[in-house]
Amino acid sequence: MREAGQAAADRFRRRGELQIERKGKQDFVSEADKACEAFLVAGLLKAFPQDSVLGEEGGSQNAGGDAVWIIDPIDGTSNFIAGIPLWCVSLGLVIGRRAVLGIVYNPITDELYAARDGEGAWLNGRPIHVSATRSLDQARMGLGFSYRRPVADHLRAVQACLEASCEYTRFGSGALGMAFAADGRLDGYYEAHINVWDVAAGLVLVREAGGWTNDFLGKADVFSKGNVILAATSALEQPLTELLLSR
Repeated sequence: MREAGQAAADRFRRRGELQIERKGKQDFVSEADKACEAFLVAGLLKAFPQDSVLGEEGGSQNAGGDAVWIIDPIDGTSNFIAGIPLWCVSLGLVIGRRAVLGIVYNPITDELYAARDGEGAWLNGRPIHVSATRSLDQARMGLGFSYRRPVADHLRAVQACLEASCEYTRFGSGALGMAFAADGRLDGYYEAHINVWDVAAGLVLVREAGGWTNDFLGKADVFSKGNVILAATSALEQPLTELLLSR
C-alpha cells in the first residue's frame, strides 16, 4: 500500500506531465489513477488468486469470489490534479456483505490508517478512536457532494447542519473524510450518494474506532450504483440520522 501510494505521490509531484481524462461532471481520471490501481490489482490477485477485485477504474476482475477487494487508487483525483494535497489510496475487503478490513493511505502526510474486523483501528500503529463530541452544536461534519444527486439534496444537508449549529467542511475525498471521522478529526461524514470504493475501507475504520455507520452495504445494487453514507460517533448517531437521513 505504501509503495503504491508513494508511486502516486511521485506522479503528484510531476502532475504537469500527466494525461487527464474526463469521465463526467467534475469527474476526472489520470494515468496515475490507472497505474496505481494496476499495481494493487496485480499484487492482490497474486497473493489471493481466489478472491475478486473491484477497482474504480478497471471494474471487476476475477469475479465470483465471496471475498472482494475494493480499490480506489486515488480518491480525490480533482485535488490531485490541481496540486491540493488532500487525496489518498483506499483499499477495503468485503466478505459477503460485511466490510472486514480497511486501509487508507495519505502518502503526502505519510499517514496510514488501518482497521480489521474485531481488532480495532490504527494510524501508523497508534490506536485511534472517534471523537467524544456529544452534541451537534459542538460538532464538525464532513459533507461530500455528488452530481449523481440533485444539488438541492446537498444544500438541504448544509442548511440542516448550520441550523443545528453544526459546522461542516468538504475535502473532496470521501475516503479521507471517513478516516478523519474514525480518528476524531471530524465528528462524522455524510454524502447523499457515494460509490463503494470510496467508503469500503472507511466503514471498517469508523466501526473499529468505536463509531457507527448506516447499513451502506445492505443495498442490493451497492457495488454497481453506490448508496448514501452516514458515519458518526455513537453519541451523534440519533441526532445526525434525524438531521440528515430523515428529511
